[in-house]
Amino acid sequence: MADSTDRGHAPQLLHYRPWQGTFRPPLFSVWPIARTSLALMLRRWLFWGLYGLGTLNFLRFFIGQVLVAYLNVQSAEPARPGQTRPRELLYRLMPSLDGSGETYRAFLSQQGYVVMVVLALAGSVLIGNDFRFGSLPYYLSKPLRRRHYLLGKSLAVGLFVAMMTVIPALLLFVEYLLFYPEEWVDKLSLLPGILGYGAVLMGSLSLILLAAAVLVRETVPLIMVWTTLFLFCPLLASALVEVLRLDPAWRLIDLWNCSYLVGGDMLGMPDPPRQPEVYQAALVLCGATLLCLTYLVLRIRAVEVVK
Repeated sequence: MADSTDRGHAPQLLHYRPWQGTFRPPLFSVWPIARTSLALMLRRWLFWGLYGLGTLNFLRFFIGQVLVAYLNVQSAEPARPGQTRPRELLYRLMPSLDGSGETYRAFLSQQGYVVMVVLALAGSVLIGNDFRFGSLPYYLSKPLRRRHYLLGKSLAVGLFVAMMTVIPALLLFVEYLLFYPEEWVDKLSLLPGILGYGAVLMGSLSLILLAAAVLVRETVPLIMVWTTLFLFCPLLASALVEVLRLDPAWRLIDLWNCSYLVGGDMLGMPDPPRQPEVYQAALVLCGATLLCLTYLVLRIRAVEVVK
């Protein structure tokens, strides 16, 4: 059979098409890693179901503020002596609807329980499978650093946490200002606190989840570790302080309570009774996240890569 050169044509060689785009620094690889990881998590119907469950708490606060505004308009006439306005009565039943820092502290704290359930199921999908099935060397064989891979995975977890905590809290904040525009000057000071509380949740939960997922890798052991951290430790801390009447510093073993104290301080709220100092809770959170970050760096560095 005559080849293509005999017919006067150039030989057809197997080759790759040249890259036509613009080459970017390795730092730009963080977003594709985060986007892919987030897509893997949102591709499962179970996560959408749990996300819908998390919106129920948001709807409770959202509808509650609508009801408060409606009752406030209906009871505009002066109240008789000894009469309780419907708005004040609703505030007594649900004191976290007054638009103060307690509203957002209560919402973010309650919303976090659904977040913890979702993250317990998502940890093995996000990073555990990369170690289990050997996908991590594929990432690291590309022209990117190990820190870029870690930043991408952390960004994916942080974005999901923000979708369930910070963004709904900001919607509640905007809703309240729409109903009571005359209070926007006073309430605007709560905005940095909302963002700060969300940043605490995003940063701490991201690194703790990634470290736990790398440690155990599979879903069932990860759920057990996650349950120990955010269910058994709070119960143990409550029993030590409330039942045995030990020093409130024992509550520092509850990382969720530590984030609650730090976030509440950012919102300008007073500490609940029999709680450790806020700076102690902040030190525990920083120490836990630093420990998780160190473990992640060491484990990723131990992966052998052939480039």
